[in-house]
Parts: sequence; structure tokens; C-alpha cells
Amino acid sequence: MLQACLASVAAGGDVDRVIVVDNGANAEVPIDIECVRPSRNLGYGGGANAGFRRAAELGATAIALINDDVVVEPGWLRPLIAALHDDAAIGAVQPKLLVAGTDPARVNSVGVEIDAHGAGRDIGYDEADGPQFEEARPIAAFTGGAVLFRAAFIDATGGFDDSYFLYYEDLDLARRGSALGWTYLCVPASRVWHRVSASTTKLGERARYLQERNRLRFVFRFGEPAGMARALWLSIRRLRWSPRTVHARALLAGLGSAPRALLARFRARKAKFPAL
Repeated sequence: MLQACLASVAAGGDVDRVIVVDNGANAEVPIDIECVRPSRNLGYGGGANAGFRRAAELGATAIALINDDVVVEPGWLRPLIAALHDDAAIGAVQPKLLVAGTDPARVNSVGVEIDAHGAGRDIGYDEADGPQFEEARPIAAFTGGAVLFRAAFIDATGGFDDSYFLYYEDLDLARRGSALGWTYLCVPASRVWHRVSASTTKLGERARYLQERNRLRFVFRFGEPAGMARALWLSIRRLRWSPRTVHARALLAGLGSAPRALLARFRARKAKFPAL
């Protein structure tokens, strides 16, 4: 997958530099491509942050983040760069992600929204691609699968919260950025193809655990009381379903994350509304 991804980026054009972050996979990377190899697996957010830091050292003004299971189309980057140039308030621009191997094409994501239980949902997921997905549109959140960031946005937000390890770190970043006044856009003129969840299949039940734990943590950090109650009730209901042990562990870990998440919420509000 990595080789196909890199080949598509090289053919796609408009990229000044490519950095591969090898998060403990011991990947074979072409010698002409820089590779950042953290000493341990930092998770998705932590690995991405390592790449961001290196890009900042090289003087990047915009940084594209793509999963290794993504293949980009020729010319994919230019519409995203143009969107950043057109509006200084835009912190991140997402392409249209299509499901790899589908013909006719089906949509993977044209942005992300949060449902009533605090779960992230890709807009347009598994729908047939068509005219309804052709126009650029503001989005509340972006997917970390493929997105172009303004470097100033990464600097202002500090990048991903790597304590999530995997899942919901992109939604957390989007919410923190919105609180600072940044906006986001999906530009379907840019198209990439994503092998959905191909990079996480080896996680097995741990993927379910991280999804559930992080959903609760995200809701405690950003949700309203009614949303927190609905999110908790969903986790409790899931104790009836297999794998019950995984759901129970995720519920306990999510509850355990509440003090830290609520403290982060309090500190953010205090910084926004300082005492007179």
C-alpha cells in the first residue's frame, strides 16, 4: 500500500517534499524519500505530529497528511492549495475520498459530522458519487485520512492530541481549531481513493476499544450535558452486545478519561474568557 501511495503522490504533482513517518512498521522506503522513525509507536496523532515537526523545520507553509492506504489522483493537490490561498481563515481543506476499488465510485468521505451520541460519521459514506458531491462546501470537521493543513493552523493548535492514540484525534483537532476561529472546507475537485480501514485491520478488538473509549473522551471534552448522557447510555447499551468485555473496558476507560477531559474544557474556557 505504501509503495502505491508514494507512486501516486509522485505522479500527482505540486508536492515539494515527501516525508514518510514509520511508526514502528519497519517499512521499506525509497532512499530518495525522507523517513521519520520514532523510537516507539506514537499512535496516529503522535506519528503525524512527528511529521508536522519535520515539515515545519523545512519551512512548510502547507502540509498534506495522507494515510498509507490512500492513492491520489493527478492534480489532486492544486485545488486544495488554491482554497487555502483564497481564504486566510481556512485551516484545513479536505479532498473527496472515494472507496478504492468501487466502480461506479462510492464515497468514503466529504467531511465529518458528529451524531447525537458523539460518534463521528463520514458525510456521504458508501453513497454513490454524483452531482450532490461536486460542489465545495464548508465542513465542521475533516477526516485525518487525507487533508491539507495550513502550517499556521498546526502551529496555533499544537497539532493532534496524541493521547487519543488512534481515532477521534482529527475531530478533537477540528474542534480546538474552530474555537480559535479557524474554518474548514471540502473541495471535491480534489479526489483520492481510500482503502477503508486497511491500515487498522490488524488491531482486531483493540480498534473497537479505542473507538468507544475515545468517543466518550471526545464527548466529555466538547459535548453538552445532554450529549454526554446520550453517549454514556449508548455505551451502557452496548454492554449487551459482543464483544462485551471490550465494551466494558472501553466504558470504564472512557469514564476514567472524564476528569482530564473536563479539566481541559475548563482551561479552554478560562483562557477564552479571562477574569477581569
